[in-house]
Amino acid sequence: MNSFEIKNLSFGYEDGLILDDISFTVEKGDYIGIIGANGTGKSTLIKLMLGLLQTKKGIITRAETNIGYVPQVGLSVKGDFPATVKEVVMLDLFGSIGLLRRPKKTHYDMVEKALATVGMEEYKNKLIGKLSGGQQQRVLIAKSLVNNPDMLILDEPISGIDTENEKNLYQLLHQLNKEKGLTIIMITHSLQNVKKDMNKIYEIKDKKIKLLSTEQNQPEERIEDEYVVSV
Repeated sequence: MNSFEIKNLSFGYEDGLILDDISFTVEKGDYIGIIGANGTGKSTLIKLMLGLLQTKKGIITRAETNIGYVPQVGLSVKGDFPATVKEVVMLDLFGSIGLLRRPKKTHYDMVEKALATVGMEEYKNKLIGKLSGGQQQRVLIAKSLVNNPDMLILDEPISGIDTENEKNLYQLLHQLNKEKGLTIIMITHSLQNVKKDMNKIYEIKDKKIKLLSTEQNQPEERIEDEYVVSV
């Protein structure tokens, strides 16, 4: 069963196309990496899939899929940012809580469950700005998981975190994919520690998207060498 089917999709602004006639599918249980140089349209594609941008041409067919989204944001939240970990995660529940209403026990239980999933329940009362970059990223993932999504989309999730926390994050995503069956799409510049977990890797280049594999004259060494960044 396909979660997404993109057919002949094109998108651009006044100065020209960013994506030109691209097609691909996302199936339930996929763990997909999307790579490409800066400015090639990776984040634009994600925004189109989420419905944050309107297509110029083509079709995006989306199954009844609840999506959790971790956008590309700076992880170094200021130490005096006035929100606790549980308050940050609760933000994604205000659609069901209602404007100016207090969260119910069920909402707090959902927050606790999401934090437990990412191993951050003991930090629920801490200010998020007091946490390390890796811990903050886990909180943002918990925020995206609190509504029990079928799919998780992450835009450059390792930006600003150290190598040890990068490995821990990849281990968490692997568990979510394999043990909970969560479909994952991740934009990344670094495949070195995560490529083994992915079943599909796409490259956006020259306004097109293509599936990279050893069977298509794309050696694993080329993929790893070209898309590794230092953190």
